[in-house]
Amino acid sequence: MATVYDVPAEMLIKKVAEKLKDMIEEPEWAKFVKTGVHKQRSPEQEDWWYVRVASILRRIYTDGPVGIQRLRTYYGGRKRRGSKPPKFRRGSGSIVKKTLQELEKVGFVTKTKEGRIVTPQGRSFLDKTAGEVKKELVKQIPALEKY
Repeated sequence: MATVYDVPAEMLIKKVAEKLKDMIEEPEWAKFVKTGVHKQRSPEQEDWWYVRVASILRRIYTDGPVGIQRLRTYYGGRKRRGSKPPKFRRGSGSIVKKTLQELEKVGFVTKTKEGRIVTPQGRSFLDKTAGEVKKELVKQIPALEKY
């Protein structure tokens, strides 16, 4: 059986984002918000919220217990400051909090003392989706059937 580690992250995140559209709702403010102070504009993708939720779910699966600050650091970037040298700034904490709350409502993530972890239900969801992605890859590249 395929796991999250066996398939490319980009393909898995796209597939999970498609499935999450039926499970969670996008907040009203998601159309207008920037993803951090280091960004100059809001995201151009229509479904960026679901992609971010899927990415955070995968990140929690792979890095296992993580907190909000660690996720903010992962989604941060360099802030341009004009003639001054750029500095690193963390991503939006509100976006991370809301995505974690949505994942907790669905039952894919739970809170522990060390941080957020993926529940068995969430692990099963990601592994099944990874299996679907691997089947699609095998159809594209027949040489992968051996693995």
